[in-house]
Amino acid sequence: MTGYALVPDRTALLNVDLQNFFVESAPDGLGVVRRINLLAEACRRVGIPVIHTMHVLRADGSNTGVLGELVPAVREEGFLNAGSTTAALHAELDVAPSDITLEKPRFGAFYGTDLELILRARAIDTVIITGISTDVCCDTTAREANARDFRVFFVSDGTAVNAENEQQAAASQQATLSVIDGLFGWVLTLNDVYDLIGTATGEASL
Repeated sequence: MTGYALVPDRTALLNVDLQNFFVESAPDGLGVVRRINLLAEACRRVGIPVIHTMHVLRADGSNTGVLGELVPAVREEGFLNAGSTTAALHAELDVAPSDITLEKPRFGAFYGTDLELILRARAIDTVIITGISTDVCCDTTAREANARDFRVFFVSDGTAVNAENEQQAAASQQATLSVIDGLFGWVLTLNDVYDLIGTATGEASL
């Protein structure tokens, strides 16, 4: 576990892209959403803001750019188009009135958004990253946060990979976690995060 303490007033939970397409494409998608719901509720209780990001593109394709060339299905199938069912947040995800929702045009949550402004305005210096997919949008967001000098707590059992089968998902998950840990942030389990919150607030359990 990291040697840094978690300070609720300076921490935010970033739930990355828990949209229908991604949740339904990950072998453990629904399980991850349900675990994240519990973590989000624990965060809200101690004043940690909860931010839900969504990878969304304009339906007219005007901001698809090179992403559409690299991943033609993004352009041709429109599964990330604004207003589409596939791009909507999953129905199983708990979104409270106090939560912040943020649309992003690329993999990382900082590029082309006002996420850094939101965090700096609240004097936040630490982000807890959960969501889907571990090796793409979660990983990119962790690297972007690190480059902006935010401390990153990356939750191993609060993230998942989009893959055709569980074996591929597990291999990609582990490879990504191995790179992030110690270079771009600290890889923690949900129980680790609960312990950090409990230590910070004096609560025996969460």
